[in-house]
Amino acid sequence: MAAPVTEGAAPPARPDPPPGAPAGSDRNGRAGRARRAWRRWRRSRPFWGGLVTILAGAEICAIPLAPVEIMLHQGIAGVPSVLLGIVMIMLGGSAWAAPQYRSMAGLVTTLLAAAALVMSNLGGFLVGTLLGIAGGAMMFAWQPVAARKG
Repeated sequence: MAAPVTEGAAPPARPDPPPGAPAGSDRNGRAGRARRAWRRWRRSRPFWGGLVTILAGAEICAIPLAPVEIMLHQGIAGVPSVLLGIVMIMLGGSAWAAPQYRSMAGLVTTLLAAAALVMSNLGGFLVGTLLGIAGGAMMFAWQPVAARKG
């Protein structure tokens, strides 16, 4: 059973790291600062929508990139798949680099993912299309968090 907390009592002090612990093992060390900076950056943009869109573009792009012998038989039909994948990867990256354009990137990503059904082996065997639609929707729906008033 925990000891009762009396009003006005100071919170217990955090213990020092044990001797021999690696430098930066506490929350105020370099690792803690880097993790907080990463979290701040990730939360200030549509990170997960961009990541899912990049994965969708990689999936759509990777399917037609078979060995050269197969690509020669496939001919020009593999070009739209590679182009769609590259554009989707760029849209996912642009959502990270310029979050103010997230609505346009999300809309174009969703349209390209739907177009990949026809132009690219059922959109990477449906996996790329489903990821693209989900990533585009996440980018379109993302809203920046208002700064805390403090």
